[in-house]
Amino acid sequence: MGNKKSKKLKQLMMSTRRKLVTHDNPQSPISEQYKTIRTSINFSSIDQQIRSIVVTSSGPGEGKSTTAANLAVVFAQEGKNVLLVDGDMRKPTSHYTFNVNNTFGLTSALSRQKMLREVVHQTDIKNLDLLTCGPVPPNPAELLSSRSMDELLNDMYEDYDLVVFDTPPLLAVTDAQVLANQCDGTVLVLSSGTTEIDSAKKAKELLDTTNGKLLGVILNNREIKDTSYYYYYGKK
Repeated sequence: MGNKKSKKLKQLMMSTRRKLVTHDNPQSPISEQYKTIRTSINFSSIDQQIRSIVVTSSGPGEGKSTTAANLAVVFAQEGKNVLLVDGDMRKPTSHYTFNVNNTFGLTSALSRQKMLREVVHQTDIKNLDLLTCGPVPPNPAELLSSRSMDELLNDMYEDYDLVVFDTPPLLAVTDAQVLANQCDGTVLVLSSGTTEIDSAKKAKELLDTTNGKLLGVILNNREIKDTSYYYYYGKK
């Protein structure tokens, strides 16, 4: 039984790792689209440098975690020191994607059990570090809205040029809205053929109620000829 569970976990790690197309196949059409998104984000704010980005979606299964990871990779490839933070305390996945342990992480730093530098993982991708979720807490929204989160974000800015947060879907919980208030911009991920129009509108309305800036929308899983899926970027 234990061997079967270990094999299944290994297969999950391998499958999620393949989603890092920007690292594994940087010249692919999809990777080029991520680079286009990177350029759009870089030019999205003339007066203020984007230091932190929230990546979220309207609902589950729309590709926001894959998008967050690949965006972090292309910004690291540009030469920025990037920290990818798994802020999805409901269903964390980054430790699978990068094949690292999740014993300690964001929640450990927020609860002051560990210092930030003690829980950050170096990845095998140049300029990219990872902060996993850590133990799943009973009160994610309260942790993210705490003074400890403000202080931790300032600590991140001292060590990194850009912080990318993977957060839960907007229509499920308030976590993404909380972080959107604290970060410089938000990217909304939608899935072509899956996300309902009303859900997309509601997600945007929720972001509009925050002080956060919606940088744009990524339409994921859009089928086109000769490509299984594609990414588009649209300004608000």
